[in-house]
Amino acid sequence: MSDATVTQGEGRFSNRFEWAGYTLGFGIGGFFDGILLHQVLQWHHLLSGVEQARQDIRVLILWDGIFHVLMYVIAGLGLWLLWRARKEFPAAGADRRLFANALVGFGVWHILDSFLSHWILGIHRIRMDVDNPLFWDLLWFGVFGIVPVAIGWMMRRGGSNSSGRVMSSPLALFLAAVIAGPISALPPPDQTQVVVLFRPDITDQQAFAAIMAVDGRMIGSDASGQMWAVDLASGGNPANLYRYGALLVSNSLLPLGCFSWTQA
Repeated sequence: MSDATVTQGEGRFSNRFEWAGYTLGFGIGGFFDGILLHQVLQWHHLLSGVEQARQDIRVLILWDGIFHVLMYVIAGLGLWLLWRARKEFPAAGADRRLFANALVGFGVWHILDSFLSHWILGIHRIRMDVDNPLFWDLLWFGVFGIVPVAIGWMMRRGGSNSSGRVMSSPLALFLAAVIAGPISALPPPDQTQVVVLFRPDITDQQAFAAIMAVDGRMIGSDASGQMWAVDLASGGNPANLYRYGALLVSNSLLPLGCFSWTQA
């Protein structure tokens, strides 16, 4: 690792010191995920989304162990870099800089895990046993991914009072939107008429079957066949539509208004 220094805020820090924080935060993010979600809450294992692995709990536990070994290696690398940069500990702002970089690394872990493990490879989701796994994926992505990165970046860019200014900046509005976004994906609790947006690969027949499966009555659909207006007055649970390929179940007035150009 280069000994080049970075000037920021109150002190000058080497790349070793910078990457020590990033790497430690990344490793801690992996441990947080593995210990909390794999072992304590038991919401998923590393390969819970792989059918062949899911058939044998020993395989799931083995790969959880391999994952933790990798996190030990990454955290060990961070500690080695921190030891190599130990002469910089007395520098003004070193403690805050290390903490800020660790926050960034922690958040980056969850962002990468979301994109790679949840949405690209599909080897697991945050919660495997719920009707709407996308909600939990997005909530985790926002709270433990975007928020730590944003706060850590603000601390890096600001001075000693930056932490007190974080929530008084436009960042507060951004964080509120990030957290509120997944919540808006929840189906409405007491609205019988809802708008359902299905995945592009869901055919008209599959969408109609999904609506029938939740005791719904079709009101209409758009020309693409992806967006449907559904009446659930018979008491069907709108959350169950997520099992059949729904991307969004909403009672928002905006999508309802779009049905002025839909077909019955």
